[in-house]
Amino acid sequence: MLTYHNNSKTAIVVLHEIYGINQHIREVCGRLSNIGYDVICPNLLDRDEPYNYEEEEMAYKNFVNIGFSPIVENTRSILMQLRHKYQMLYVIGYSVGATIAWLCGTEKGLVDAFVAYYGSRIRDYLDKQPQCPSLLLFPSEEMSFNVEELICNLRENGNVEVRKYEGLHGFADPQNKNYSELLSKQAFEDTIKFFSTLSLP
Repeated sequence: MLTYHNNSKTAIVVLHEIYGINQHIREVCGRLSNIGYDVICPNLLDRDEPYNYEEEEMAYKNFVNIGFSPIVENTRSILMQLRHKYQMLYVIGYSVGATIAWLCGTEKGLVDAFVAYYGSRIRDYLDKQPQCPSLLLFPSEEMSFNVEELICNLRENGNVEVRKYEGLHGFADPQNKNYSELLSKQAFEDTIKFFSTLSLP
């Protein structure tokens, strides 16, 4: 687990992709800490070292072997432990972490808000509705589904704000082949602005 403590009344839990706590996730946590938030990034894998992007198939198999449901329950347990320690508790999730953020956000009172970066599998859980403000960030294209169709379905929920960026899955990650410096900067600014409208003065 990666943690930064600033004696803040607000904590952000960062949920990584299938690769684990890699350089990208560490950089995100550091930037959030520099703003003044307490930051917690749980390791959702059964190994300390993150996978390389070239090990995508291995990383995916490992994630499947651990099991999606146990990972969600583990995340939920961590959030419940943090809930009483902070006045405001936020979540940022990337890819599969974004889907986990969505599921945790559907439980009333568990988190105060969440941001989901390219959570493609959220489409499998549209029957569950967020119980807190949420910001969903999608690329303009995904290989496995129609982004516009999903966005239309999501916008029917009052707690969901959706933004689309003209890029591909992974646009916010400097180590990803689909990285866009411009889009990454814009998405991070949108994330902080979203949280700042909710945060304590």
